[in-house]
Amino acid sequence: MNRPTCGTCGAKMKGNGTTKAGTRRWRCPKCGASSVRKHDNAAKALGSFLRWLLSKDAIADLKVSRTTFWRKTAWIWRIWPIAPFTGEVHDVVFLDGIWLRRKAVVLIAVADGHVVAWHLARTECASAWAALMLRVPAPKMAVCDGSPGFAKAAAAVWPETRIQRCTFHVAAQVRRCTTLRPRLEAGIELLGIANKLADVRDADGATAWLLEYNAWCVKWESFLREFTFKEGRRVYAHERLRKARRILNKLVRDGTLFAFVEMGQEHGGAWPSTNNAVESVNARLRDMLRHHRGLPLLHRAKAIFWWCYAHTESPLPAAEILRVMPTDDDVDGLFAAVSSESKREDGAPDEHGTGIIWEEFHMPTRYRQ
Repeated sequence: MNRPTCGTCGAKMKGNGTTKAGTRRWRCPKCGASSVRKHDNAAKALGSFLRWLLSKDAIADLKVSRTTFWRKTAWIWRIWPIAPFTGEVHDVVFLDGIWLRRKAVVLIAVADGHVVAWHLARTECASAWAALMLRVPAPKMAVCDGSPGFAKAAAAVWPETRIQRCTFHVAAQVRRCTTLRPRLEAGIELLGIANKLADVRDADGATAWLLEYNAWCVKWESFLREFTFKEGRRVYAHERLRKARRILNKLVRDGTLFAFVEMGQEHGGAWPSTNNAVESVNARLRDMLRHHRGLPLLHRAKAIFWWCYAHTESPLPAAEILRVMPTDDDVDGLFAAVSSESKREDGAPDEHGTGIIWEEFHMPTRYRQ
């Protein structure tokens, strides 16, 4: 029989009837202490909440009123699921950010089919990317879409890591400059060259692409120098094409356009040229937010945190999550310390201020201190 032990003397307790509410009462035969056995259903409630959050179910599908649901789950929204530090070194890490609104973005790192780190920040600046990278050992190669501040952070935190710029995003940048239906012959040719980036698989393909791009630059050099005068100053006539050329020239010069080819030559095997792995994660996160639309900003951020944590390699069970994860009470002091530094136009504190970057929760430790 599963009998509780006495909290006073440690002896086995015996049944002693029930309380007025019908709860079974237990009595210690040694010291005479009496108590009731209480069950902690917090872990069970957390598991049910996460199943709802990670599904397509609406609150109406839970057969409970909206008010009751939010009242019973209010304590769960106070938890901050933080990525554990495993120390595992990955060959390739994919990085990208998903924006929640202006001045609120979640940076995400994916490797080997799992989410390995995430970071909530105000912008995609170098310090925010560095905070994310500190949680992941330096990989052999990192794939990104050219986010602001990433190159500076990578040079400081992962100096030996090769950086591969996502070729799909490069082609998209060129298309924004040429449009999908360019009128100029130079634009038509450049658009065709940019679209061929997706076909590059090896060194021969990269060499052929570079030769074709170089021939385009030589052919249209004088054309791109044409200028006119506007309000008394000289303005280039084909600035958008010049911008596309600057983008491609910088990537070729930095060696980030075909880093995956060089990695294949040095280490063998096939290396990725796009960050589709993390883009698919972002797509699923947007689906989750759309299914549960109407959440406040911090709830949206925590929903992303919960999704990322559920898709780590070894998420903890609900009872262990409740034991080790920080709550809003743990960060109240950090919020208070920075709330005076960020004010809205009406003089009130910003909703999350600069406290959206919590250094204590993004340092490379296994769990919070």
